[in-house]
Amino acid sequence: MKLVLAMMKHETNTFSPIVTDWARFEAWGLYTGQAAIDAYAKTNMPLGVYLQLAKEYGAEVELPMAAEAMPGGLVTADAYQRLTDPILEAVAKGCDGCLLDLHGAMVAESTDDGEGTLLEKIRQIAPDLPIAVTLDLHCNLTPKMVQNCTGLIGYKTYPHVDMDVVARQVGRVVMEVIAGKRPKPAMALRQLPLLSQTLCQGTDDEPMKSAIQACREEEARGLPAATVFGGFAMADIKDAGATVITIGNDQKQADEAADRIAAAVWDKRDQHIYRHRDLKETVAKAKQITDGPVILLDHADNCGSGGTQDVMTVIDEVLRQGLEDVAVGAVWDPQAVQIMQKAGVGATVTLELGGKSDMPSLKLKGKPLKVTGKVRTITDGEWIVRGPMYNGYKVMMGPTAVLEVDGRMQIVVVSRHHEPWDTGVFTSVGIDPRHKRYLLLKSRIHYRAGFAPLAKATFTLDGEGVTTSDNSILDYKKVRRPIYPLDRINDWQT
Repeated sequence: MKLVLAMMKHETNTFSPIVTDWARFEAWGLYTGQAAIDAYAKTNMPLGVYLQLAKEYGAEVELPMAAEAMPGGLVTADAYQRLTDPILEAVAKGCDGCLLDLHGAMVAESTDDGEGTLLEKIRQIAPDLPIAVTLDLHCNLTPKMVQNCTGLIGYKTYPHVDMDVVARQVGRVVMEVIAGKRPKPAMALRQLPLLSQTLCQGTDDEPMKSAIQACREEEARGLPAATVFGGFAMADIKDAGATVITIGNDQKQADEAADRIAAAVWDKRDQHIYRHRDLKETVAKAKQITDGPVILLDHADNCGSGGTQDVMTVIDEVLRQGLEDVAVGAVWDPQAVQIMQKAGVGATVTLELGGKSDMPSLKLKGKPLKVTGKVRTITDGEWIVRGPMYNGYKVMMGPTAVLEVDGRMQIVVVSRHHEPWDTGVFTSVGIDPRHKRYLLLKSRIHYRAGFAPLAKATFTLDGEGVTTSDNSILDYKKVRRPIYPLDRINDWQT
């Protein structure tokens, strides 16, 4: 048996000014062949599970591409071709099956459906090839993706701590097809007219908690797999929004389960929409909490959804109101890091921090914040994730420094975008987050993987940025209409 394995992941925010080129994939860590096996074999990511399954079945493996980039704007046409060509070439050489670790929200200059286009091209080369696909919970699932694979599944957790579980689930189904132990399964897709907001998709909370429970109940009844995708509203494409996909032993089973789950999601559509709060009032409430750590979420500037990670609005307000003992993770500003490196640890520097990025989609100019502080730490920004999400993976934040402002706030400043889903963003630079009064994180939900056990309270701070949860300020042009909440829809049936 010969298998082609591959990973190609990017969550594209079409409102983001960040260019997602080949270098951005290289910055995360782009591997091929044996280097890819070495990088992922000991991780709990889908690619790691696929390698384990191949070993269990005694299969020969070809791994032509393992690439991921931190979310940002459109993937360049050049980068997309360089990512997909090696996968297509490997399939063309001949194989018995293909196991793919994808995201589901990749938008490139050359296609609005990065994953669907790849799968369609694979099918053109090998029409009957068994193909397994693992996708992120924030996938914007398209008919093209479903029509061109054998089995497809998404994560059931946000933060994504079950990547290994669902990869093994769909991987085993497709491996049984390859081995001739079961027929090709049936799948059913349901696209809901619902533009769910990412901030409302935490699977420990409603409405996603009950949606995921509905999937588990169907699987407990014998369905091979069921998934609810919250979707990714920051991608202005036709198929953006919430979807349901089921894998059934027959079409009737798949269809009936998909209808039940989709109806349950639609019934709670109002809970998929975030209601904004006044920033000054929320910071003032947080200031009253004396027992820390208190989590402060600068969610509108979350690089994990394509934010520039250098918007200083929330940080400015926290400083203005005089909150004490704050650690910030993290601000992207390579220029500031270089200045701190040159000054050295212990030096006092004055910086125009952050605000290097304009955001044309929001008609916002970058606004640096002038701060004076002491350089506390300088590192290379490399560390290993030990928490439940991306466990075992090596993070590379690039040259990194810590600036302490007014003795009240320690700001981690990085040269590469990285969302703080693991405490290593602080511990790697000598900050113990357990003993801070406030942790200001540029994150939405993923922070929970590493920080939820520490939090005595959590406040969502509505600042500025291209990961805003206010869809009304975004100029949608391509998304299918009508769709809730951009349009008032009361009745919908599967």
